[in-house]
Amino acid sequence: MDKKNLPSKFISNVHGCEGRLTMLKNLKTDAFPEGPGPDDLETKPFVCVVDCGNESAPCNVDLPRQAVIVKEAVKDSGGVPFGIHTITVTDGIAMGHQGMKSSLVSREVIADSVELSVRGHCYDAIVGIAGCDKSLPGMMMSMLRLNVPSVFMYGGSILPGEHKGKDVTIVDVFEAVGQCDAGNMSEEELKELTAVACPSAGACGGQFTANTMACVSEAIGLALPGSSAPPAPYEDRDKHCKLAGEAVMEALALNIRPRDIVTRKALENAATIVAATGGSTNAALHLPAMAHEAGIEFTMEDVGEIFKRTPYITSLKPGGKYVAKDLYELGGIQVVIKELLDAGFIHGDCMTVNGKTIAQNAAAYKFPEQEQDLLYRCSDPISPTGGVVTLKGNLAPDGAIVKVAGLVSQEHTGPARVFNCEEEAFKAVEEKNYQEGDVIVIRYEGPKGGPGMREMLATTAAIYGQGLGEKVTLITDGRFSGGTRGFCIGHVGPEAAEGGPIGLLEDGDMITINAKTRELSVALSDEELAKRRQNWQAPENDYQSGTLWKYTQLVGPASRGATTHPGAQAEKHCYADIGKAKPESLV
Repeated sequence: MDKKNLPSKFISNVHGCEGRLTMLKNLKTDAFPEGPGPDDLETKPFVCVVDCGNESAPCNVDLPRQAVIVKEAVKDSGGVPFGIHTITVTDGIAMGHQGMKSSLVSREVIADSVELSVRGHCYDAIVGIAGCDKSLPGMMMSMLRLNVPSVFMYGGSILPGEHKGKDVTIVDVFEAVGQCDAGNMSEEELKELTAVACPSAGACGGQFTANTMACVSEAIGLALPGSSAPPAPYEDRDKHCKLAGEAVMEALALNIRPRDIVTRKALENAATIVAATGGSTNAALHLPAMAHEAGIEFTMEDVGEIFKRTPYITSLKPGGKYVAKDLYELGGIQVVIKELLDAGFIHGDCMTVNGKTIAQNAAAYKFPEQEQDLLYRCSDPISPTGGVVTLKGNLAPDGAIVKVAGLVSQEHTGPARVFNCEEEAFKAVEEKNYQEGDVIVIRYEGPKGGPGMREMLATTAAIYGQGLGEKVTLITDGRFSGGTRGFCIGHVGPEAAEGGPIGLLEDGDMITINAKTRELSVALSDEELAKRRQNWQAPENDYQSGTLWKYTQLVGPASRGATTHPGAQAEKHCYADIGKAKPESLV
């Protein structure tokens, strides 16, 4: 491959590059035990194989092993792979305490760190392997930002645990804490469940945020068809790692770039998959952020319009009965794509990373013939509209979002019970200091106010465990876990710290939530809200230095993805094109 137009020419093919070459010639790696030779460095493209591997949680522990297979395939296909690692903050570990403030921020740090590594070392292409919630969109955001040929790889889901003959996940453990507090489960049984709920490597097994974004990666075209389906421990995953390494070299040869793939129609396909699978509400945060990196205007409201017209057809936890392994055994997300495509809900002409269209990839799949109740026909769905709904009203002028998959009731009016942080609310729930019918309000947990827009799984799971999951409602300017169930409304905007109406609420204010009419309102006049706003002052949070402080200075609203830079619409040059520049123009 001619390197004259590739970024890596600045490392190995220009005057004065000898110092860089001498460092690389003695770089002994998995792919090059003796170091790459002159022919490798001077004639072959440089491929960044980046993973979010760490030993912090099951989600990420297997990623470095998978990266080795990818690197071997890149080498065998004529490239020079360079392995790098970046961070992950795992939500299951960070949940329920101050550590969750770091979670959403980590998405930006992942994208930024990959960008800096690629720019600094002039890599020509990327294979990105991610395992936990924010690492998936963070990795795909970096690909779109840099716009070099890229292939995304999901590290795979965890196998379900088994307790009393039933499949269990991490969410069952969170909910069991509430059951224990309510006296419906013994401490001993809670310990037994805790010991078995996460039995292998891999990301949380339900249709929580990681699996939702893994499905998005295929539907949006950045991942190879079928690659998100095999659980992390399965040997079938190794095959997909090899294919990813081969595919990135083919994408380089054909100059297929992420922004060629992620178009407006591809984003609509991604939102369709989220709705059809009852996926995580966090997708309404991540899809606008990915669109932002591609220079496309695609807000939470746009996502909501797709949700509104998409049938909910996949019974996956937490709203349904099954886990990711079960969907894999049925054929994976491509089977769902095929059903939606045949029914006219998917744009089949969108290109994907393997050079084929969504329709061409899905042609190899068909609706399962065996009797099953995981995947439904679009003509006979679980519900006619998606498992996720966006809301608006005088309490959320910029919108809010709720997962309705599995809910019996989708409307509620009740008095506000106001808390200024999650800890206050969790303490009240733990002490059962709330009433059936209340609307629990947790504010100052938005992107700026938190800072970091925490998820509220510990609180919602405790409520559900106490048996009141559908008897109270919870609203917040923060987020909810993909594993949250119950009538829980997140992403309320504008957030309280920005002067949004949620910051003006008082105990007893009557709030109405109606997912059918898509309303989120409070029974207060415009005059009363204006009067309260005159007396409102934004509180100062405790994070006045460090990364969290820096995040508050940069982050935008949740309705636009909570991004921290102007995006592709403002860029004056695209990194992928620097290889076309003359060396002296960059001196």
